[in-house]
Amino acid sequence: MATGDGSRPSDTGEDARVSRTRADVARAALEVLTTEGSDAVTHARVAEVAGYSKTTLYTHWPARVDLIAMAIESIGEMPHHDRTGVLRDDLIAELQVFRAGIVEMRLDRVLSAMAEWASEEQMARIRNRVNTDGQRQMYEMLGEIFDGPALDAAVSMLTGVVACPAMMYGNMPDDAVIEAAVDVVLNGHAHSKR
Repeated sequence: MATGDGSRPSDTGEDARVSRTRADVARAALEVLTTEGSDAVTHARVAEVAGYSKTTLYTHWPARVDLIAMAIESIGEMPHHDRTGVLRDDLIAELQVFRAGIVEMRLDRVLSAMAEWASEEQMARIRNRVNTDGQRQMYEMLGEIFDGPALDAAVSMLTGVVACPAMMYGNMPDDAVIEAAVDVVLNGHAHSKR
């Protein structure tokens, strides 16, 4: 479970029942989000899946965005590739791990929920944390050859190769598309240095 969402016992001695309830509700909210989508994350549905009353959920999480935020925060850290030091191979592998995360963790639905609720201040903080964690390794790797706006563009282009088809079309790029995207970015860098 993630930090900051109350899904783990707190260091302040929070009652074990409260901690268990938070963890159960966070798991249930994430399950509903990733299997049914953000529209299904309602107090009634999460209460049903978690095995608690709607009253309990409304008491602790009065707004739907609270349930969605808790679901997203319960994901924890994003998976990453262990770097080898070969930039092209590492970029490809990192994008393949991202693709696998979308498939296995249903990150497409998580990203969609974050976009849908983007105007909520609470969701903006979560989105920033998820994006920072999710893109950290791409920024580190591409930061070896790019900086400033070019770095932001390169990260957006490469992560977009996986995220865009998943969210817009419901499909994943194959390895050839990921490799081609990495080559376009790396070749663009080499070409700009001439």
